[in-house]
Amino acid sequence: MDFATILGIICAVGAIVLSILLSPGGSSNFVYFINPEAFLVVFGGTLCALMINYPWAQIWGLRRVLKKILLTTGEDSSQLVFTFVELTKKARQGGVLSIEGDVRNVRDDFMRRGLQLVVDGQDKEFIASMLETEIGFIRERHNVGQEIFNALGTYAPALGIIGTVMGMLLMLATIDDITAVPRRMATALASAFFGLGLGYLLFLPMAGKLKRRSEEELLIKEIVIRGVLLLQSGAAPSAIESNLKAYLEPAKRAQIKGA
Repeated sequence: MDFATILGIICAVGAIVLSILLSPGGSSNFVYFINPEAFLVVFGGTLCALMINYPWAQIWGLRRVLKKILLTTGEDSSQLVFTFVELTKKARQGGVLSIEGDVRNVRDDFMRRGLQLVVDGQDKEFIASMLETEIGFIRERHNVGQEIFNALGTYAPALGIIGTVMGMLLMLATIDDITAVPRRMATALASAFFGLGLGYLLFLPMAGKLKRRSEEELLIKEIVIRGVLLLQSGAAPSAIESNLKAYLEPAKRAQIKGA
């Protein structure tokens, strides 16, 4: 579970709730934010705009994207170095076929497929081509998720402004009825609140988190490709360790050195 993302959402909501509670009127102020008309304009309009722009399959796939944002933590890249060093030692002692049992136990599908290609005796160019092609498709899927959340971060504030304009128009249309003016004004301002809050406190930060997640995952994949190709070429364990450590930040390099 990614505690930073969840904590950020909780703190954002908490800061808004606390500011409402500290304002004159206290908890009774929450009734002003319960506005079904504004909710329908912002939430319904944002969903409709999303369905117009993207096919349903990609929208339905957002559940997996949300899982990646909220529940997935980055993989330990230093552990990859340990794994490749150990596999290389075993392969040099008993041959490449001796690591076939270890390959089946590798949890990461991408790494397992790459190692299996080595065990199957494929050449370097074929392995590199296969893995790079898969990375290309992974990058494309990640870009779609980022694009959708960036779109949500654009649509929600825009729908909030549309709701504000609608509220103002309805207010002016009923200006002769003084009792209707506060309600129309509340709809106008609540729409802007919901739209701007969703866009800038939720959707755009989630798009940024997806970008970070994508960069981290693709770096892991690059390390795997490098390790697989070095293993296929018969490089020494020390050479593999020094090559793969170049991808790591200094703190993780020191961790490997200490181990």
